[in-house]
Amino acid sequence: MKQRVITGVVAAALFLPIVYAGGFPFILLTYVLATVGLYELFKMRKLSIYSIPGILSILMLWLLLFPPQYGKIIATFPYSKTELGIAIVLLLLTYTVITKNLFTFEDVSFLILSVLYVGIGFYFFIETRQAGGLVYLFYSVFVIWATDSGAYFIGKAYGKKKLWPDISPNKTVGGFIGGIFSALVVALLFSLFTDMNVSVLSLMGITIVLSVFGQIGDLVESALKRHFAVKDSGTILPGHGGILDRFDSLLFVWPLLHFFHLF
Repeated sequence: MKQRVITGVVAAALFLPIVYAGGFPFILLTYVLATVGLYELFKMRKLSIYSIPGILSILMLWLLLFPPQYGKIIATFPYSKTELGIAIVLLLLTYTVITKNLFTFEDVSFLILSVLYVGIGFYFFIETRQAGGLVYLFYSVFVIWATDSGAYFIGKAYGKKKLWPDISPNKTVGGFIGGIFSALVVALLFSLFTDMNVSVLSLMGITIVLSVFGQIGDLVESALKRHFAVKDSGTILPGHGGILDRFDSLLFVWPLLHFFHLF
């Protein structure tokens, strides 16, 4: 627990100021986080990211993350992001033939879905910050941190009934509800002390949805790890695991911020 707390404090001290500052350092940070997340997925499936499919997948991820405000750079090419992405998919499929099916159609499917899984969430991370939704970005981060902490401590104290033992045996119904309650407390504080252009009642409803889907995002990553028989997605964050272990919930939550048209 001590190592977990120390890592969390140090990571937050590095992460939050860059998010607050925005600009190119923020975009660079997002690219690094997303690339490490993709690497972790490759490692789970025992694929090398230092390979032709690995390089093509990274290029697809970077294309997906490319911020709209830098669209003029893409405009210098005769093809759009979508067209370039399709070209990469075709190259991945062609590689299955070149390798005589040592690299399979299933591998291609895994890589494409991995890029979408990591890329969509982090794309909306960039989109939210660039759209001026800084307070909503901090709101989402603290809501998920509160959900995780509430689920852990309240679940440990009062959790009896298992939530989804086939996927994550340590999660309980009590922890699930405790996570939502903790998220609501954070949302109330944001409503009182920040200028969020949404009513308290609406914010409470949105927070419940975000907390629930954040926990679903956690379960999705747990299902992935169970499928590939790994304990953590990586080891980059001592006491926490990998990037996906820390951002699995937020990868689900950041797109939802846009679906709710909060800003």
